[in-house]
Amino acid sequence: MTTHLALIGPTASGKSDLALAVARTLGDIEIVSVDSMQVYRCLDIGTAKPSVEVRASVPHHLIDVAEPEQDWSVVRFQQEAREAVADIERRGRRALLVGGTGLYVQAVVDDLRFPGESLELRAELEARTALPGGVAAAYAELEAADPTAAARIDPHNARRIVRALEVMQLTGELFSSFGPGVGVFGPTAFPVNIVGMWLPREALARRIEARVAAMRDAGLLEEVRALKGRLSRNARQAIGYKELLGALENEGDVDEAFAMTARRTRSFARRQRMWFRRDPRITWLGAAENPWLVLPPLLALWGS
Repeated sequence: MTTHLALIGPTASGKSDLALAVARTLGDIEIVSVDSMQVYRCLDIGTAKPSVEVRASVPHHLIDVAEPEQDWSVVRFQQEAREAVADIERRGRRALLVGGTGLYVQAVVDDLRFPGESLELRAELEARTALPGGVAAAYAELEAADPTAAARIDPHNARRIVRALEVMQLTGELFSSFGPGVGVFGPTAFPVNIVGMWLPREALARRIEARVAAMRDAGLLEEVRALKGRLSRNARQAIGYKELLGALENEGDVDEAFAMTARRTRSFARRQRMWFRRDPRITWLGAAENPWLVLPPLLALWGS
């Protein structure tokens, strides 16, 4: 039975470069990007997407599979990623899942069940929560209807509250009935060894600052300007794109938009660490400063 691999961790921790080195060394590896924004074509610089040359040297999956105007969902990602892993296995190779989008990682490696969706109903619920006191009222409604689901959701998280109410109105079932949720870690949906990258917070912050500066030098502002008016609701939320679009559309300060991008990236990295450290199945490898120091133990873990 084929055992696949997963390399996870916060943004800018060096996962992509390490994954490429692992794939080139082991020889039987194809990379599956588990990133909610690298699926979009044309969002290249701001998502730190691997270059065309890199993708030509090692097969990559789930990159550039959607137009910027499309809304890509975790449900569709789960389906596409599972198909990619199965295809890789059929060809006698191993999949290396690489990413930091926690829900997307768990959607692929765990048997999460996602109910259907109604964009019209969701829009109605979102309009209600946008009113003064709307989020609190929606949460109270959820708490009364499904206290188990409410206990798992932040009372201020309008998006998740709306999703829970949408599912219940759409299906007539309790939101909590669709599984124990992302906080339960049992056997994976297919054999996969999971390793996490860990860098000290200060070292990661320095790498994030350097990455944002490099993206600016590489032309992120021009990339965002070219995409103005084309991005779907989901794609507009990508870090860097949201901030720069705001500056371009409202004649804001571009320097402040880049500073906000760095702050938002640091905040995202904190949330990623919090998400992944709950999972006892992850073997953590850390380095004080240089992520390349974990390559030898990583190869030792996955060499056979």
